[in-house]
Amino acid sequence: MSLTMNDVDRFEAARPRLEAIAYRLLGSASEAEDAVQETFLRWQAAETERIEVPEAWLTKVLTNLCLNQLTSARARRETYVGQWLPEPVLAGDPMLGPADTAEQRESVSYAVLALLERLSANERAVYVLREAFDYPHREIAEILDITEAASQQILHRAKKHIAQGKARTEVDEAAARRIVDEFLTAATSGRTEPLVRLLTQDAIAVGDGGGKVPARARAFEGALAVAKFMRGLFKPSKAKRELVGGSPDVYATTANGGPALVVVLDGRVIGVMCLEVTADGIAAFRNQVNPDKLERATRRWAATDHGDPLLRVF
Repeated sequence: MSLTMNDVDRFEAARPRLEAIAYRLLGSASEAEDAVQETFLRWQAAETERIEVPEAWLTKVLTNLCLNQLTSARARRETYVGQWLPEPVLAGDPMLGPADTAEQRESVSYAVLALLERLSANERAVYVLREAFDYPHREIAEILDITEAASQQILHRAKKHIAQGKARTEVDEAAARRIVDEFLTAATSGRTEPLVRLLTQDAIAVGDGGGKVPARARAFEGALAVAKFMRGLFKPSKAKRELVGGSPDVYATTANGGPALVVVLDGRVIGVMCLEVTADGIAAFRNQVNPDKLERATRRWAATDHGDPLLRVF
């Protein structure tokens, strides 16, 4: 069936919300775009005049497409080379969705997106729809074809899983930026001790190279191990310059609502380091260097003013 202009307008009005839902469900901006496009094709083929609440219909179709995608994605990730991390989304990207409440901001944080990988597909869907988009359990039950009581129970389980891995205390943006500045100073000092003082005792560092860029298969764990890794990471060397093709610039920004360092070479984002900052120090570094997961970040970077770099590395 052919869509009327009104039908197209209704879909386009819903697109930002659909993309934000799909990104939280899948942890991948590119896969989220594909899921929203497939939803549009389903909308195009539907008898739209018989759909009473288009927003609810579109959300149900999108969510179920994402649930199917999650099932196949889990299978693919079993053979993924090294650690799998979500695709980072830089500040101002509409795919981040609403950020009016603490729950909405938390649901798209890089740390929570990584934790969502622990959940079943249904747990992830209920958590995202309820916490990030404030859907009532009655509507979530209709979307997932479950009972309202089941939706409430699933949310309880999901929040329990998330809480077990969350950082202990969040800090405000100014304090987080100050810690990032201190971290860069310490990381480029060539000494381990200043770095250790900035980290929590159980700090971790993990990277995702997707088998295309060198990245350690297992996380560094503990303040001393992470500090030694970071000291070596920021130490200049000819081998590093040859590996990346030059001396990249490092910028401080935010990704997924949290402090991040963006590494840029010749206008191309080659790395995004997301920092999980708590009142006790830096609890985690999650480094995305898989080029397949940095394409949207590069497009976003090229379209925004990002000021001067903090330093040039390697």
